[in-house]
Amino acid sequence: MASPADATPVVEAQKRADPELKNVVEFLRGKHGPKVRRGILNGKRVDYFKGKTAIRTLLSPQYQKLKKVPVLKDEEEAKALMIKLLPFAFFLRTDRPPAPVPPPSGTPKTLQLAPQQSFDETSYYTWFYDGSPLYTILGGAAMVVIMLAGVMFPLWPIKLRIGVWYLSIGVLILVGLFIVLAIVRLIFWCITVLTMKRAIWIYPNLFEDVGFFDSFRPGWAYDEPKKKIKKKKAVGGVTPSKKSKTPTAGGVEAIDALTHAAGADEPPAGSPGSPTEASATGVQINPASESNNQGGLRSRQAATIEEIEDDES
Repeated sequence: MASPADATPVVEAQKRADPELKNVVEFLRGKHGPKVRRGILNGKRVDYFKGKTAIRTLLSPQYQKLKKVPVLKDEEEAKALMIKLLPFAFFLRTDRPPAPVPPPSGTPKTLQLAPQQSFDETSYYTWFYDGSPLYTILGGAAMVVIMLAGVMFPLWPIKLRIGVWYLSIGVLILVGLFIVLAIVRLIFWCITVLTMKRAIWIYPNLFEDVGFFDSFRPGWAYDEPKKKIKKKKAVGGVTPSKKSKTPTAGGVEAIDALTHAAGADEPPAGSPGSPTEASATGVQINPASESNNQGGLRSRQAATIEEIEDDES
């Protein structure tokens, strides 16, 4: 974890913190703490978080279950606690300067220490505290012991070596059973695909991201196919709002025949009984509007609709 050039004042400041404040910092730095991001400060990778995520973490139910920590009731008290923690340099405010060239997605952001150290919900804060060193020391000691034990295996007592051999055989048997189970369920699925309308999976959650016992529940389930989303695509630049049916070729020919027949039978304009004069029923027909209606009908007939299916990958 990166630290300022002069790290001694930071360590001394952290030692001066009260036990209650240290408990709060341990909670924030633990698994229930605010979501951290990866950044680069002074050429080293660091973890940083946003102020508002720390506020939400302090008001979470997990924090309320803690003991020997300050009691918080609202956001103002949580913000006051973060301001109280800031002078002990467990975390410091950092800025993200805009990069001249946008970095690729997922690349750690470049950070720099802010000249004015204050708490703001929209600002970013970099950790200068890695948690209790006890776990680091115990982990290192355990790793050394395991390596020495492996190297000195020929010097182990005979009974201990036999016990380790049986244990390794048991682990290999479990791994083999898992592989056999995966092959059997695949063969059973292939059989049900060919013989039944709906395929069946044995232990459908076997490879899902669930717990150990949940991987074997339920014992079987139907293989539900993924639903395909259908979209409407308009041909001719027309996007209809509802489904419509395209007239068939026979229907179009019948409409054209009726139109030509009506045009041949109608008298000249201005003559008695012409469409421009009132008929016996008192209805007046406008040939111009009729031709416009026919043109609009043919233009609508030109638009067809087809359905395409999205390929789900």
